[in-house]
Amino acid sequence: MKVGIIQSSFIPWRGYFDFIASVDTFIFYDDIQYTKSDWRNRNCIKTANGTKWLTMPVHYKKLSQLICETELDDIQNWRKDHINLWRAHYGKAAYLDVALQLLGDMGQGEDRTISQLNIRLIRGICAFLDIHTPMMLSSELSVKGAKTDRLINLLHAVGGKTYLSGPSADSYLEKDRFREAGIGLEYKSYSYDPYPQLWGGFEGAVTVLDLIANCGPDAKNHIRSRTPDLVVVP
Repeated sequence: MKVGIIQSSFIPWRGYFDFIASVDTFIFYDDIQYTKSDWRNRNCIKTANGTKWLTMPVHYKKLSQLICETELDDIQNWRKDHINLWRAHYGKAAYLDVALQLLGDMGQGEDRTISQLNIRLIRGICAFLDIHTPMMLSSELSVKGAKTDRLINLLHAVGGKTYLSGPSADSYLEKDRFREAGIGLEYKSYSYDPYPQLWGGFEGAVTVLDLIANCGPDAKNHIRSRTPDLVVVP
């Protein structure tokens, strides 16, 4: 069984959903340290003047704060601002209404943390894209350890035989630990064709809702990488 383990992100790019579709079980790594100015609580949309950040304000209290502990700051009416930005920059997109329906009310009155909201949105988008990979949270597994050892313990907890990772993890993953544990290691390939998009030249580093707003039901045909994943530890 191939397993992927990644932190949740705010309406992430299409590669995140390709990653989920590429494994048999997906684990949201939600009980590790929250990092400021990262994808956990923000992402980009495309505008006539380039990309623009959409950021969820959060309560940041301490350096050791976990993702699952990071609460949304609802003093600001950021949800209304986000919707207004979508309407302003995607008003000409053929399927803006589909993207807005997937956003819904962005957890207003329901989601207390960024982890809860991110996972809610990711699950909804997966359903739209016909991705049905089983998902769980690392916090549900009560696994100990740090760094590579903790990843291996998570894999053992769910019966994983192969670990799919993003290629950027190559600098810190201890590959020998996977060999010793009898677990294969692969790096995800992120190579995609462009799709029809507003505002000039193609920009791929944006939220998946850009793809959905522009392509609607056809978005699911633009999710998978053109090249195979790299096998590092067979």
